[in-house]
Amino acid sequence: MNLLALLLSLSLFSCKKNDNGTPANNQVPTVQLSDVTQLRKTADVSVRFYVTVSASSFTKPISVTYATQEGTAKQGKDFVAANGTLTIQPGSSQAYVDVTVKGDSLRQNDLQFYLQFSNAQNALLSATKSTATILNGDNSYLPTANDGYSTPGTYPGYSLAWTDEFNGSALDTKVWNTELGNNNGWGNHELECYTGRPQNVFLSNGNLVIEARKESYEGFNYTSARLTTQNKKTFTFGRIDIRAKLPVLKGMWPAIWALGSNISTVSWPECGEIDIMELVGQTPGTVFGTAHWKNANNGHSYKGGQQALTSGDFSQNFHVFSILWEKDSIQWLVDDKPYYKATKDIVDGIYPFNNPFFFLLNVAVGGDWPGNPDGTTQFPQRMFVDYVRVFQKN
Repeated sequence: MNLLALLLSLSLFSCKKNDNGTPANNQVPTVQLSDVTQLRKTADVSVRFYVTVSASSFTKPISVTYATQEGTAKQGKDFVAANGTLTIQPGSSQAYVDVTVKGDSLRQNDLQFYLQFSNAQNALLSATKSTATILNGDNSYLPTANDGYSTPGTYPGYSLAWTDEFNGSALDTKVWNTELGNNNGWGNHELECYTGRPQNVFLSNGNLVIEARKESYEGFNYTSARLTTQNKKTFTFGRIDIRAKLPVLKGMWPAIWALGSNISTVSWPECGEIDIMELVGQTPGTVFGTAHWKNANNGHSYKGGQQALTSGDFSQNFHVFSILWEKDSIQWLVDDKPYYKATKDIVDGIYPFNNPFFFLLNVAVGGDWPGNPDGTTQFPQRMFVDYVRVFQKN
């Protein structure tokens, strides 16, 4: 064969068509699969799986069969099962499969299910399945067991001056403020950024929930919430009961406390601080009650006590953290058991605790006292508050 005949033969061979309608010198079209993410809604919603053909042109229809497959998301509960055959006609490069995600308001871990592909005709599959991730972490319903200690709604010789039972659908902004940011670690080298987002503070099932998360937000790696009643609800003296279930892992620092209402004029610690309850993660079965004040040398002094459970920790059940606050004295209790009392004679300066105070509720992450979270600290972490009640003597 001469050179001209050889070149002609090669030219004819290069233009030959394959049975699937693509040129022989091109690869068989490839079907590309995509993963999808869907925010969970209270009502059913469709999640769309896109299927794309890599080739710019093809002459025969491409078909592939599909079927849903359970993962952590379950058929019937989290999604509606689907199966069938998907066809992509020549002249088109993309098709899709819609699968129904069931409506739900439960705040829980994200869930996954899959769309399994097989039996590709006139094409190759780049993978055999796509993954759908259902995002549940921002949902509004978060029940928790109500087991634990509870206190009565009335006491002899007292009247109920104020309560928040957290039975509504949203935080009462006429009572509560949400403090924001990190404020240079709040004086304790804390790691969280406080927000007022529903991701970090919300009401559910009769409880206030403060949720600490590990996430990147405004330059910080953790978020949480810090509430106050400053300039809205202040009290002087009485019995204060706060029923709560606490986060207890390494680096967690939940607190229920009060500051003197004159803090904006005299600053801290002169205004006084009453820590009704603090817990640090390294001692999950122990809570602390403390009084802070400005001493005679213009410094900071404090005294307090601690109460430990006989078994378990403070995340397992609700407990009631109380103070009996009278003129010149404060007594701390857990589940009606007194464990520390501070009187005026312990203060080596101006006694601030006969003045009005406002409440604070927060969950700090890290800081000088609890230290930082480590690999054992699973997020999110939550403090549930069932009620805040203030009783005053008749």
